Amino acid sequence: MRLGLIPSWSKDPSVAAEMINARSETAATKPAFRDPLTNRRCLVPADGFYEWQRADKAKQPYCFEVNDGALFAFAGLWDRWKDPSGQWIKSCSILTTTPNAVTSSVHDRMPVILDRADYDLWLDPGMTNVATVSEVLKPYDARLMRCYPVSTRINHVANDDEECSARVELAQIQNRLFL
Repeated sequence: MRLGLIPSWSKDPSVAAEMINARSETAATKPAFRDPLTNRRCLVPADGFYEWQRADKAKQPYCFEVNDGALFAFAGLWDRWKDPSGQWIKSCSILTTTPNAVTSSVHDRMPVILDRADYDLWLDPGMTNVATVSEVLKPYDARLMRCYPVSTRINHVANDDEECSARVELAQIQNRLFL
């Protein structure tokens, strides 16, 4: 599955870059997300996510976790698109919502993190009532989340290791800026 939804009716796969996330509040009315919200919902597993806080020209990354780093799932939508050679490409988007108290100090949106109790409803192919499934698209309980600053190593795709999600002290980062 590829991140960045390519609608089945799309002429060009380049739209995927613009469709990594979908606003939960408007997904039912947007042509790219309307049918997937009704018929093609999925879980996107994760153990954390990152957002960046802008401070003047610098951007500080933060890692967000649920239940001390436990595995959780984002609410996702998927579709499939047939490329010119006839190959099917499956792709998905993550739904976003308004931020909770933990994420609001860093970013004005957050991914929809589903409660485990809602997984069956979200994945039920027989549930096509958009109003019913949309009731679970809300900010996650802030009491079950934490966030902490991480190194700007996360800003470079070549860095793909545990050090990217290691907690750093903001004072260390600020001191390096003024050396």
